Amino acid sequence: MRVYAALIALSLIWGLSFVFISILSEPAGVWGTVFIRCLAGALLLLPLLWYRKKDIIKPIPWKPLLIVGVINAGLPWGLIALSQTQIDSSLAAVLNAFTPIFTGLMGLVFFGSILLKQQWIGIATGFIGILIIMDFDISLLFGESFVGIGTMIIATMCYGFSSHYVRKHLREAGIIFVTTCTLIVGAFVGGVTMLLTNPNQLHSLAQNLNGEILFAIIGLGFFGSGIAHLLFFYLMRERSPEFATSVTYLIPISAIFWGYFLLKEPVSLHMIIGLLVILCGVYLTTRPKLSFNFFAKGNNG
Repeated sequence: MRVYAALIALSLIWGLSFVFISILSEPAGVWGTVFIRCLAGALLLLPLLWYRKKDIIKPIPWKPLLIVGVINAGLPWGLIALSQTQIDSSLAAVLNAFTPIFTGLMGLVFFGSILLKQQWIGIATGFIGILIIMDFDISLLFGESFVGIGTMIIATMCYGFSSHYVRKHLREAGIIFVTTCTLIVGAFVGGVTMLLTNPNQLHSLAQNLNGEILFAIIGLGFFGSGIAHLLFFYLMRERSPEFATSVTYLIPISAIFWGYFLLKEPVSLHMIIGLLVILCGVYLTTRPKLSFNFFAKGNNG
């Protein structure tokens, strides 16, 4: 029951995070948004890490922590913020639902996972859902819409890879330790990239700071980064990468709800149909493994 409660809570937090990104990405910039959300999340977790010092494993696995920080936070969060400069939060969340499908593909390509026939059908179904969202105009991915749609899809690839990587290389590390290190590395990536591309961005943000932006910083940093990452790594540790990334079943629904009521974003019919098709693909992609694990547990007594 705890894992399902964590799954629902994570979907609500991350669904609202897409709204916060839309609010923050304009005044803070793409990489300023990454820097702020990672730094705020890390500051929230550092006292907890100090209290839970036993979570710090020795020797510290620096290389896996750096890779996860870049692939699971710095790079994908920059891509998502960049994507939301072109598309609204609801569509970004719908595209985010592709994560479990790429989790299966990344497991096949890089981690030796075996995909069953039904999973391949699920992957194909997911791609059809993407085409529906693009109104079957695949040229959008290679034109101006690549910044909006393509970068969001690449972000889901990053999530798919990092889910397997964490489970393989950081399984024995404590959740708070991995999460805090991930956010620190992500803050470094965002900060350095921001200084290289727009060094005056934070000064501009400070001049335009208001209640809405401050609320977005707190919501995105403390909740969308710190607490949400704890929940995500908890789900991966307790169940599997596929189960953890299945949160994207629920995120689009909550994001569409938040976007419609908070940002007055329109909800199109082809977006809803595309989402339903993608979720069917996600279900087919993840279901066989879950069924196998169920029977495996039964066989083990």
